[in-house]
Parts: sequence; C-alpha cells; structure tokens
Amino acid sequence: MSKTEIRHEGMRIGGEVVFTDDVIEVTYPYTGEVIGTVPAGTAEHAARAFQIAADYTPKLSRYERSQILQRAGELIGERREYLAKWLVLELGICHQHAIYETKRAQDVYQFAAMQALNDDGEIFSCDLTHNGKERKIFTKREPVRAISAITPFNHPLNMVSHKIAPSIATNNCMVCKPTELTPLTAIALADILYEAGLPPEMFQIVTGLPGDIGEEMMVNDHIDIITFTGGVPVGKLIASKAGYKRQALELGGNDPLIVCNDLSDADLDRAATIAVAGATGNSGQRCTAIKRILVQQSVADRFVPLVLEKAKKIKFGDPQDPATELGCVIHAQAAEVFENRVLQAEKEGAQILYHPGRQGALLPPIVVDHVPHASELVMEETFGPIIPIVRVPDDDAEVMAISNGTQFGLSSGVCTNDLNRAIAYINGLDVGTCNIWEQPGYRIEMSPFGGIKDSGNAVKEGVIEAMKFFTNVKTYSLPWPN
Repeated sequence: MSKTEIRHEGMRIGGEVVFTDDVIEVTYPYTGEVIGTVPAGTAEHAARAFQIAADYTPKLSRYERSQILQRAGELIGERREYLAKWLVLELGICHQHAIYETKRAQDVYQFAAMQALNDDGEIFSCDLTHNGKERKIFTKREPVRAISAITPFNHPLNMVSHKIAPSIATNNCMVCKPTELTPLTAIALADILYEAGLPPEMFQIVTGLPGDIGEEMMVNDHIDIITFTGGVPVGKLIASKAGYKRQALELGGNDPLIVCNDLSDADLDRAATIAVAGATGNSGQRCTAIKRILVQQSVADRFVPLVLEKAKKIKFGDPQDPATELGCVIHAQAAEVFENRVLQAEKEGAQILYHPGRQGALLPPIVVDHVPHASELVMEETFGPIIPIVRVPDDDAEVMAISNGTQFGLSSGVCTNDLNRAIAYINGLDVGTCNIWEQPGYRIEMSPFGGIKDSGNAVKEGVIEAMKFFTNVKTYSLPWPN
C-alpha cells in the first residue's frame, strides 16, 4: 500500500474541518498497516459541536429534506467502489460484504426520503362522548435540540446512516462520534451529505478516544436524545450516566438459528445455507449474526455434514480480493479471543470439525459440533465467523428454554415447515425479531428493529421508528363547529 493512500482526516464541526496535534491511527486489520488518522478530539470539541447544534434551528421543508436524502443515496451509489474500498481497509471485511453494506445504506436514504414526505399527525374529534365539545385535537411532531449518536465499528456506513437519515427526515441536528476503530467511512459520509445539500450544523462528526470524549457525548446539557449501538457494558454505562435523557440502546445479541426435526433432506440443505451465511456474513461481526445453531437431535446427523460442506467452500483471505468471501475480524486480539473460546468448548466436549488456522485477524469459518449449550462460546456474544452447533432435544419447549437461556434477546431464526410450530416459536422466544426460514438479522431498513433484555432497552430502530423516537409529539386543539 503506497503512502499516498493514507487519509489524514479532520473532524467536521460547524462546517469546518478541525484537526488536533494528537491523532488516532486507523489500521487495516489484514496487515496492521496504518491507513489513516483522525483527530484525538476532547470533550471541548464535542461541547462545541453540541452548542452549534443547539443554536441552529433547521428550516428545511419536507420536500427539501426528502431531496437531500434522495441525493445522498444517489451519491452513495455513484461512489460505491470508493466507499467499499474504505470499508474493507478500516474494517477488514471482504469486498463483497462491503459492496452489500453500501447497498443497504442506499436503502436507508431512500426510505427516509419517502418518510420525510409523510405527515403522521393525527386528528381527534372531541364530540365523541356525552362530555363532547365542538373541537378537534391535532398532533404534530417537532425536532429536539440535539441528538448524540455513538456508533460501533462493525457497520461504519450503515449504522451511521440509520441514525443520521431519520434525523435529517425530522429536521434534527445530530453530533456523531464514530468508534475510533472505523471512523473514516463516517467522515466520508458526512461529506456526501453536505454535498447533497445538508446544512453542516445538522450533522457533525467528532472523533476521539472514549476516555477523552465519551462522557461529553452522554452528559452534555444540550443533548435531548442519545442513540447508541454497541456493546452491553457501554450501553449500561450510558444508561447510568445519561439519567433523564431519552436513550435508544441497541446492544449485543446471541442469535439462534433453530433447525426443527420436521425437515426433509432438501430442507436441511436450505437450512444449512442459511446457517453458514448467517454466521459468516460481515465476518460474523453483526449483532444479529447467527451465534448458535440449535438443531434438534433427530436430524442433527443429517444436518451437520451439510453445514461442514458449505463452510469448507468459503474462500477466506485477502479482503481486497474481489473473489474473497470472508475477510478479517476487527483485530488480531478479537480473533484470538474467539479462537480461544472454540478451544475451551473443545475441552468441554465439543468437536472441532473444521479449523484451517487463524492468521492474525484473519479467522476462518470454524465449524464446531456438540457444543454444550452452557459453553462460553455460545453463552457470550462471539463476534466472529464461528459456526457453533448445539444439539438440542426434540421437544420444542425445551429448545425454547435453551434459546431463551442467555442474557440476550435480539433476533432469531427458525427453520420449520409446520405453521403451528412456527407460531409457537414466534410467541415463545424472548427476542425482538423472529424470522421463519430466514437469518435472524433479516429486515428491510424501514421495518422496526431492536432487542430486549441485555440486547437493548426495547426502543426500536428502523427508519420509521427512529423518526418517531427523534421527535416530540405536540398536541393542540381548535374550535371546530360541526
């Protein structure tokens, strides 16, 4: 990699590019090379951005907001290869997965552009009871002062988009702190939004280490709403620090794919395809990735060889090679943790069926069978392309108890052809999403998404829900003669 490719970026505060003497290096997980730097910002930088946001009153019409969002989606499409290149470099995912992320982000802006045109105000007639009056009550939605957005490393484009697009659609001002691990894509996105016509006061980017800037992102007096996607410990820290501020906490997951015993050989093959894709997509670095495959005992011996066959076909290696189907995890330390969990599960009775060997941050798709359901490998969120198979009883109630037996409750997938069983799982699993014959994480960017228990505080994301969350409802009434 030539030195000319290193990006030295500044923060985006109030329309200015702001640098600091101290910088944070961003590295390419595959080689460890430095690919860029961002400022080591401080609480003062964040405070300045929030002051600018609070002092600015957006006046964009619905049409103008919709046009900005539409244009942003178009620009992402036009710059797909550039954005994918930097997603690969700072995150280490393969090029194929990076391209997919740019397409998802485009959907976010398309849906937000549509929803910006939709006035969801309500009207209540007041002559409905014996106490009735000749009046009507109306509702309207109003933006807040400032939104604090704290985003994770695993979807540097799409996660930021899921926060900023609904914010623009509702005429809000947002200050975003992307993680220091993958900040370059968020900065590129900010520039795209400005080019699309967004006033810079409505979206600002600050960068820095959590210890230097994190607290200001939680406690600044101008913040009305905090939207956070990331790990459970930080989410609970925000909940303890932020107090009265409104919070959307999207945290970890430990998502099962449940394979039921009513499946034919062809169905089991289909389920195995879902299992391997769901466990390895985005290098397994999705809160909704399949972290546990719960297969009922009587079909397990037919199912496991199909999983193994598909896992062995995955081409893993150089993330920049267009033929690569699985790149790196975020860094070598993470890969080592996940590999060690596999080795620990083996000591507990699991059988490693496929493990071609880890190379730094490059973790292959490791297939592990007979994993005890109490093993750390499947009780904790193992954020990598591990394919752990837990053999479970043929009793659905017991399977649900095992599935529900972790602290997480984000998403789930169930493979069954029995409608009554499907309904029972939908009703019985303690999760925010249950998909039948699909990966746990399947959704469109507009549909509600979120978790319960340690996976989140049950506030939903997705464009429509986020637009509601980012606004205050005001009611007003008028005399209205019949």
